[in-house]
Parts: sequence; structure tokens; C-alpha cells
Amino acid sequence: MDRRELADFLRRSRERLKPSDVGLTDGGRRRTPGLRREEVAMLAAMSADYYMRLEQARGPQPSTQVLAPLARALRLSEDERDHLYLLAGHRPPAGRQAGDRIRPGLLFLLDRLVDTPAQILTDIGDLLEQNNLAEALFGGVCPTRQEDRNIVWRWFTDPAHREEYPPEDRDHWSRVHAADLRAAAARRGDDPVVSDLVRRLRQVSAEFDELWRRHEVGVRRTGRLRLKHPSVGLIDLECEQLLSPAEDQHLMLYTAQPGSRNFEQLRLLRVLGGERFVSAAGPDQPGGSVAAVHGQAVAWLGGTG
Repeated sequence: MDRRELADFLRRSRERLKPSDVGLTDGGRRRTPGLRREEVAMLAAMSADYYMRLEQARGPQPSTQVLAPLARALRLSEDERDHLYLLAGHRPPAGRQAGDRIRPGLLFLLDRLVDTPAQILTDIGDLLEQNNLAEALFGGVCPTRQEDRNIVWRWFTDPAHREEYPPEDRDHWSRVHAADLRAAAARRGDDPVVSDLVRRLRQVSAEFDELWRRHEVGVRRTGRLRLKHPSVGLIDLECEQLLSPAEDQHLMLYTAQPGSRNFEQLRLLRVLGGERFVSAAGPDQPGGSVAAVHGQAVAWLGGTG
């Protein structure tokens, strides 16, 4: 708790308000601008003496039950409310969620990331959108269809989803998915969407149920992703997760060091595009098989694939 800063913020916020802003009559000429301390205390349903001590930087740490009505009494914006909580030594309450609606600016950014695979996911693993290079990298393993777009559900229920990951990495990703979902469930509280997802996962996956019982928590922020791609071989990428302002949508970036083999593999994927599994010629025509596309990749990279 920062008593001095909290006291100053409360005083400045009170002085910016006029009685009419909060539905009070002016009551004659005032010696100082803004509301009186007694008026703020009345609006926040607390004693005037307690509020005065807060403004004088000598009061006890206010609880969140005190801060919430105080923020409403002072007509604070969301940013100002969060600032109040932080000065009082508390974590701000969760803000409004973006849900499935992606902000236009985030979609614009996704379209401009032509050299970097990028995805937009919710904090519980729903894949909302991905750019062309991410589609080429992950293919049908990560669809954006409503019924099967959750990457945690796919990981624990679809064996084909794991086949593209090296066997030695699979236990790690199981723990990452379960721990990240556990953290999201705690942030969301009694969210029926999260509760239903966890319930279904525990019913269909003994592995997930065992991991959930461990109560491991870990927000996924950075890391490495190794993927066995049928056209370019094993590719090793850095993962970076960026939060949207609402915090329930994440922008995932998959990058490689310029000049590295992994970087060249991404360049090739950009050229191949939708030819991940079958080329435009078709599987029964020359050049249309997976083997043919893989051969093109080997020639490009100058390796063994």
C-alpha cells in the first residue's frame, strides 16, 4: 500500500467532481472546489472519519469491499479504478472480456504479419483467427470452426493433434495446457464456459483429470514449439504471447532467427501455402502427392527433410 500516493489520488479525484456530477445540490458557495469529504464518505457508505484518515495518509489498508463503492462514489473510470486498487495494495478486479469479438486493430495487425505465423486465441484456448502462414504451419490440426477450435480439447481428445509434435515434447505440452487452463479458470471465477470445458475434459481424458488434480498453475507467455511438418520437416520456433487490453484474448507469434534453417522453413511454407498436404494438381496427378511437395522442400532447404 502506498499511503501517500493513495491519499493524493483520493484528494485530486474528489476535487475534480462537482456536486451535480453525483446528484447532489450545490448547497451554496464552497470554499474549495469539488466534493466535501463528508459527501464522498456518504456516497461510499463509510464513516467520514475513516475517509478523512485515508486522505491524510494515516488510515489502515482499505479492503476491496471498501474500494469498490469508493471508486463508484468518485466516478472513477476503469483505469482510475485499477490505479486506486494498486495504490491500496490490491489486485484490480477483472475487466470486461472481449469474448469472441476480435478488435479490428488486432485483425489488421494479424493480416500484416505475413512473415510470421500468428494466431489469436482466448485465454481458455479457443482459436479465433490465424493468418495464412499459421494455417500453412498448423494446417487442419488447428481449425477455427466453433465445434472443435479449442486447442486444449483437441490436445487431450484427438490423437492426430499430437502426432505432429515430437514424442519427447508431448508430456511437456500436456502440463502446459492444463496449467494454463487452471490459471484462466481462476481468473474467470465461476464462469460456466470454463467449468463446462474442464468438466468435459475430466470425463473424457484420464490424463487431463490426473493433471488437473495436481493443481499446477502456469500462464503460458513464452517458450519453444517443435513441430513435425510433412512438407518442411522438423521446425523449431520461439513462441511469444501478447495480451489484448481485455486480457482474455492472446496474440501468439511464432518466430525464427533470421538466416537460420527454421527461418528458411517459414519462408518455404509461405511459398507452399495451402500445399501442406496435397498440391493444387491433386493427389492422382504428377506433383500432387505429399512426397512430391516434401521433395520440393528438401531441395529448397538443401537437407534431408
